[in-house]
Amino acid sequence: MKNLLLVLVLVVAGVIGLGFYLKWFNLSSDNGDGKSHITLTVDEDKVKADETKAKESIQGVGQKAKEKVGASADKPRGEGSN
Repeated sequence: MKNLLLVLVLVVAGVIGLGFYLKWFNLSSDNGDGKSHITLTVDEDKVKADETKAKESIQGVGQKAKEKVGASADKPRGEGSN
């Protein structure tokens, strides 16, 4: 159970770190009237754009893999092993 909790915490920390790195999240502060205000902003458009790019990239890799498997399936068995 401890290991599962540790893995969960690491995954959440990784997603948060990745989010700040890819500029999905922005943290800002404002000090005024003796009060501190901290604001966390999520750029939903950036998240969606990156999600779309990732899907297209994964589909492209999948298509290349299918083409490669199809091309190797067309070759006779003895031809590729020299």
